[in-house]
Amino acid sequence: MAELERLAADLRTAETAVAFTGAGISAPSGVPTFRGDDGVWEAFDEGQFTYDRFQRDPAGFWADRVELHRTMFDAEYEPNAAHDALAELNRDGHLEAIVTQNTDGLHAKAAADAGGDDGDHDNSSDGGESAEAAAEFSARETILELHGNARRVRCSDCGRREPMEPIVERAEDGELPPTCDCGGTYKPDVVLFGERLPETVLQRARSLARESDVFLAVGSSLVVEPAASLPRIAASNEATVGIVNLESTPVDSVADGCLQEDVTTALPRLQELVESSGSAQESA
Repeated sequence: MAELERLAADLRTAETAVAFTGAGISAPSGVPTFRGDDGVWEAFDEGQFTYDRFQRDPAGFWADRVELHRTMFDAEYEPNAAHDALAELNRDGHLEAIVTQNTDGLHAKAAADAGGDDGDHDNSSDGGESAEAAAEFSARETILELHGNARRVRCSDCGRREPMEPIVERAEDGELPPTCDCGGTYKPDVVLFGERLPETVLQRARSLARESDVFLAVGSSLVVEPAASLPRIAASNEATVGIVNLESTPVDSVADGCLQEDVTTALPRLQELVESSGSAQESA
């Protein structure tokens, strides 16, 4: 508890605090992980999901992508207690942003459930261009999805975004590849193998790491670059770095505190400590 209490005190007084999350925060919700025992890449050949293949064989890419999507998202996943705790810290102004490697969209759903204004970020056409622009701005400012969002597709020509599910259904019905009204091919709105991370999102994440007083890494093995370099950037700029993960990470040596605990237990406790310490200060 002492580690959490110190981290809660630092979060309470920080001008800029950032949370960074990986697959370990979504695994308790049932979202399959990609690597490790029983990981998705044990059943699928990751070489079939490259940006190069999407460009040269979009029909074949989409035929395989449908099967991958059904494996990943055929079940309905809900945010767990760890997502909810971060969403509440974000809503209450204790977190400047949540930076995630995950593509499941659960942080956005938790933000909506907590009363945040991020919505589900599906950027569909139903809300018009102003709604799309608002969702883009909101996602960029408070929830940074470094690897994109697998619940969406994006037209490779005009950039239009749509929810994934109707496009998957069209592909299942034989439209291979599924295309936009403009004639462009829809692409899953994720960073494929061989594709660069969106530069504006990555630069924003790096800026947040440099500016942070507290950097909290949650449920990430911290081995995948360039995202894994973020806590090191924060540490080099004298931020307090806290790591919550079931296993040790290569970044533990630069962290101020490491908790090898279940994130769904540790994060709600942390959120309660932050809020309770604030209430105590206000009463005083």
